[in-house]
Amino acid sequence: MVDKAGPRGPNIYAAGPLDRADDRRLDEGWQAARLADPETQFVALWRSRNLVSLPSGARPQANGLGALWLDRSGAESLIAEARDQVFLGLQEQRAYIALDLSHLPEETAEALVGADGSFRDLREVGPLLPPDEASVLAYARGLLFWHSRHRHCGVCGSPTVSAQAGHIRRCSNPDCGASHFPRTDPAVIMLVHDGATRCVLGRQKVWPPGMHSTLAGFVETGESLEDAVAREVEEEVGLRLEAIRYHSSQPWPFPSSIMLGFIAEARYAPLRVHPEELESAAWFERDTLLNSPEDERFKLPRVDSIARRLIQDWLEEG
Repeated sequence: MVDKAGPRGPNIYAAGPLDRADDRRLDEGWQAARLADPETQFVALWRSRNLVSLPSGARPQANGLGALWLDRSGAESLIAEARDQVFLGLQEQRAYIALDLSHLPEETAEALVGADGSFRDLREVGPLLPPDEASVLAYARGLLFWHSRHRHCGVCGSPTVSAQAGHIRRCSNPDCGASHFPRTDPAVIMLVHDGATRCVLGRQKVWPPGMHSTLAGFVETGESLEDAVAREVEEEVGLRLEAIRYHSSQPWPFPSSIMLGFIAEARYAPLRVHPEELESAAWFERDTLLNSPEDERFKLPRVDSIARRLIQDWLEEG
């Protein structure tokens, strides 16, 4: 059954607890002091997997699962081995610094963090974590993924180096010196309904069996968000929209997107499904979704996704 708990807070991975303290990123002395501070919390990652308090091989469960922060003494060997260090921000004046161990063999990285922790995909554990912890892990994952993909300058091809506490990569070629900033790809995601009791859901063949979700797509160059919503809906299912309303947004570091959520209305009509975009799509009645079996016959999207939030909020509006 779909959760009808009523009004909810921010989307998961959003509204993080850290003060990003961008005014401190250029203060190299202050940054060095935070690196040596015994109160600093270190956020370790290995190949886009976050460190959580879960022994290797254990099945994730909400009870007892949490992000595993390491203090200065526990992170000593990791700091020495880290390929990248990124200052994330402050919480109650305590610094959080992300460490990338991706260049190490898995067994070496696991040994460095100890038996109480394990590197897990955030898509596996994110929905089970406290929201503040999930947000910090998503932030760290997104930034370190960007570092891993921008080790050379896109202008001249020379190696880049990390600058401003990990929030810029700068070309090492003195004749170029281009600065590169973390990239986030905007994508629109929309729940299309008919103004009454039906909405459109589709599925892609690569998704888990039975899973259906809202329509979505990347914003193209020169488009407004509203233009992208209208274009994607017409391309994927052949509907022309009559109204578009912004809902909310969600950081989605899988690997580097910001999901911009909308509720859109279209006149009920047969769908023309684009076979290269979707495996299938259909109109679904509100009662059908409220009684979803949530199994391989039919299920709604992941509970940590804005797609799920869009669907549930529309169901509650009815």
